[in-house]
This record gives sequence, structure tokens and C-alpha cells, in this order.
Amino acid sequence: MSERAAPFYCPYCGDEDLRPSEQGHGAWECAACNRAFQLKFLGLLARGLQHNDAGGEEI
Repeated sequence: MSERAAPFYCPYCGDEDLRPSEQGHGAWECAACNRAFQLKFLGLLARGLQHNDAGGEEI
């Protein structure tokens, strides 16, 4: 992946006023709540997506 993925909103307050941080790759700053956070892609899951073929919602 050559470009970093940008988050659409702050995971803490939900505001969209985000800026890349100088702390490193994947680091972002929220101007609304004054928090800094870092996003990191861990990888793909080996089991993949599992479908519920029963037709109803799980409780």
C-alpha cells in the first residue's frame, strides 16, 4: 500500500476535523477533542467472513 488510509472521523468524539500527526505513520490529531491516536493495519483474518445461513439474527 503506497498511500495511507485516512480516517473519516475521530474514534473518540466523532468529529471530522482530523489532521495527520508528526508522531509517525498512521498518527492523527483531532482538533475538536484535542486527542491524538494511531491507526495500524494488522492483516487479514485467515478464517474470512462467516455467513449465517439460518436466516435469522443471532441472539
